[in-house]
Amino acid sequence: MGLQRDRSEWQTPEPFLWTLIRNNIPLVIFLGLAAAGMLTVYWFYGAPEEGFAEAVVAAGSGESLSAPIVKQVPPRPVVQRFTQTPGPLHIALIAGHMNHDSGAVCEDGLTEADVNLKVAHSVVANLEARGIRAEVFSEFDPRLQGYSGTALVSIHADSCDYFNEFATGYKISGSPHTDSSQLSICMENEYQAATQLAFHANTITDDMRNYHAFREIAPAVPAIIIEVGFMNLDREMLTTNAHLPAEGIVNGIVCFLATQQSIAEGNAP
Repeated sequence: MGLQRDRSEWQTPEPFLWTLIRNNIPLVIFLGLAAAGMLTVYWFYGAPEEGFAEAVVAAGSGESLSAPIVKQVPPRPVVQRFTQTPGPLHIALIAGHMNHDSGAVCEDGLTEADVNLKVAHSVVANLEARGIRAEVFSEFDPRLQGYSGTALVSIHADSCDYFNEFATGYKISGSPHTDSSQLSICMENEYQAATQLAFHANTITDDMRNYHAFREIAPAVPAIIIEVGFMNLDREMLTTNAHLPAEGIVNGIVCFLATQQSIAEGNAP
């Protein structure tokens, strides 16, 4: 009996590779799936055209070692872009000196602030009757900071003192911070037509050219300051016939809006 050997001694040992695979089945499955995925990607994105490899070899057969890079981009539909529709119209009318001081004062107590406010209210009423939204702003209105409406017109009047017989007429100064030329041109022409006053260009002051509101509103907003007349020689028109300066300002604004619309439609002003 001592010569009997254990049965396991006679069994053939398993190959090392099989033992390694059997002991690492999860890893083997993972590697197989990874290889299958890579082959799938290569097959899907590979160049399908026949002769592609030959074309690459032919292109590089000269002295250059470069080969063409081929990238197939699927066509995309062209999206038509339309011009952005402008926002709603909004005109700001500053009644000069309102809620700040009286401005120029006549001997009988008539103040520039009263004249300016009367004209400004008349302008707003006329614009709104035409369907154009407009508002009266005070001299240093908080809404002026960054104001980005359609246009701004500041209404003022000139001195009540008598200087000479030529101290009559109106004057306009446009903002130097944005293109206000068209608004200025329209206002000059229409105001003169409505009031029959002369343009008093030689008395435009630095205070008008550097008017504070020009620096406060948004840079793209056209803006002007207009002195509607002298409170001495032009007093009757500014008080009794205040509808005339208001009509001139309204017509100037309407002219400007029509010009802007024409430009937007691609027509010359």
